[in-house]
Amino acid sequence: MKDEKAVVVFSGGQDSTTCLFWALKQFKEVEVVTFDYNQRHYLEIECAKNIANELGVRHHILDMSLLNQLAPNALTRDDIEVKEGVDGELPSTFVPGRNLLFISFAGVLASQVGAKHLVTGVCETDFSGYPDCRDIFIKSLNVTLNLSMDKEFVIHTPLMWLDKAETWQLADELNALDFVREKTLTCYNGMIADGCGECPSCLLRKKGLEKYLSTREAL
Repeated sequence: MKDEKAVVVFSGGQDSTTCLFWALKQFKEVEVVTFDYNQRHYLEIECAKNIANELGVRHHILDMSLLNQLAPNALTRDDIEVKEGVDGELPSTFVPGRNLLFISFAGVLASQVGAKHLVTGVCETDFSGYPDCRDIFIKSLNVTLNLSMDKEFVIHTPLMWLDKAETWQLADELNALDFVREKTLTCYNGMIADGCGECPSCLLRKKGLEKYLSTREAL
């Protein structure tokens, strides 16, 4: 893979930024794609721009505003509360079809820029019940993409079986822990770095970081 090219699905968050650092180690050339779907915080896109610029990677921003029209939820509407799912229901932050569309359009882009590899930060270990973060979905989509475009794409999911502590560990192994901690945005309330400390995303991120740092200090 050292001589090949990859496209990273990139939001500027902890997971996709860790995947970007991973891809930069694995591939000769890397480009990133961010999707503008009128998400709750436009700062997410600005954050992605800044990271891509600092790391010197080509950055594509694609208009996916149709997704906002089709999928009202806590990430596309200010008046919908961010809350976790109860009694088997999906969290209010689940955007139906998001990963299906994002990875599919990343595949179309990859075909135009000559990239064989697609990288995404989906994770089944800490996937909050999102069905489009499951390994079986990614494998199915990989087959579908290849059949639809007569290509041989390979979808990589470096975080699929990692919990948040192990994701922080991977960032550390890539010499990117401080970068990821200080410059990414995963907070549902739109705050960079450690975030608001109260929303589900921040709590998961903080718990994972504390677990990893305590483990590292014990070694």
